[in-house]
Amino acid sequence: MMIEQIYTGCLAQGAYYIQSGNEAAIIDPLREVAPYIEKAITNKANIKYVFETHFHADFVSGHIDLSKQTGAPIIYGPNANPTFQAHVAKDGEIFKLGKLTIKVLHTPGHTMESTSYLLIDEQGQETALFSGDTLFIGDVGRPDLAQKAAHMTQEELAGILFDSLRQKIISLNDDVVVYPAHGAGSACGKNMSKETTDTLGHQKLTNYALRADMTREEFIKEVTEGLTPPPAYFPMNVKMNREGYDSFTAVLEKGTHALTPEPFEFLANETGAVLLDTRDAQLFAKAFIPNSINIGIDGGFAPWVGALIPDISQQILLITDEGREEEVVTRLSRVGYDHAIGFLKGGIDAWIKSGRETDEIISITADQLADRMEKSGSSNILDVRKPSEHFSEHLLNAKNVPLDNINENMPKIDRDRIYYVHCAGGYRSMIFNSILRARGFDNLIDVKGGFKAIKESGKLQISDYVCPSKMNNQ
Repeated sequence: MMIEQIYTGCLAQGAYYIQSGNEAAIIDPLREVAPYIEKAITNKANIKYVFETHFHADFVSGHIDLSKQTGAPIIYGPNANPTFQAHVAKDGEIFKLGKLTIKVLHTPGHTMESTSYLLIDEQGQETALFSGDTLFIGDVGRPDLAQKAAHMTQEELAGILFDSLRQKIISLNDDVVVYPAHGAGSACGKNMSKETTDTLGHQKLTNYALRADMTREEFIKEVTEGLTPPPAYFPMNVKMNREGYDSFTAVLEKGTHALTPEPFEFLANETGAVLLDTRDAQLFAKAFIPNSINIGIDGGFAPWVGALIPDISQQILLITDEGREEEVVTRLSRVGYDHAIGFLKGGIDAWIKSGRETDEIISITADQLADRMEKSGSSNILDVRKPSEHFSEHLLNAKNVPLDNINENMPKIDRDRIYYVHCAGGYRSMIFNSILRARGFDNLIDVKGGFKAIKESGKLQISDYVCPSKMNNQ
């Protein structure tokens, strides 16, 4: 028996490869399916099933492409209503995989079709639970994402989730290993651990949502408390997962179309495409194509694209580090952004060599910020971290304008004043600065290294630390 978790950090997502004998199954595959097929070939196995725990909101699954390329049926749990061919299993239905048994456990609440898959070994022992977004390590799935489709309130869905956990999961053996669909950083929960697997017994002791003495009313209150609005692209990803999408091969071919500066500029003007520069923040700051926005590939790339480019049908033109075009298009496709129409061949260097105009963003060190504050007495500092980060610890007099809510925060910013912008480490502040720069804000100065560098410099006053968990009690 082989169980392999294939974890993708930028999405905090876990897909699973299971094999027994010469038969394999994949659970919640990512959009690009070649790695799963290659793994099966290497292991001399045939992919027999593609299991989906639910219609994912935060990424586009590779279930359709994988099924087409292998002939393996797509399996959903009860209440699923895909528009493509799939097997909608019954609660308790059994699937044989070599000498293993996979049992369907319908566990609605996160969504109404949410299903966990219980793996039983050849000795008949319950061994592993692939819990999707029903049970995470340290948390459970948020119950507000499926409200509209389910015609229910988040409180009603939370109550159903409580029943699913108590009736289907808590009763399983303590030594069953829990393999969830996500870990820390995913927007599908609010309190996930950095650990990506655990025993069910340990979760019963440590996961707040599994407390033995917890009432249904307490569960509903605690699970729904402090939920932040989900990213705008979530419903569109659900639609793609339920109704289908273009093949990944076609998306990749279109997105990796190489363009010299002249046709790149022409397409930018003719199509209204977003100019997305995926280079490192500080490289971007030194020289970039006017009106381009920076979301670095070496960070939380896909979720930030989803949060800040609201329309997944938006055409995109790419400026990347040389040789990383395919990686960028792949990661865009994982969250449903299938309309990249090409990249700048030769990158920013080719643009500069062609004699075309570039722009820049001033970026200063934490020490330079301290010097400027001392000389001017100014306190025009924008902290673009999340409210909980700012609440926990911040520069005195800094204004919290989270990147997540950039459109709502724009009216708070005076175009005629100079502002110093920081995040935690410099990634989000450059995204913020680039977006506002493209909208005509010319007086934003970036702080390299963000709050971490500011704190380490010891030159500016920092608020006393407060545990973020106390924020909801204020």
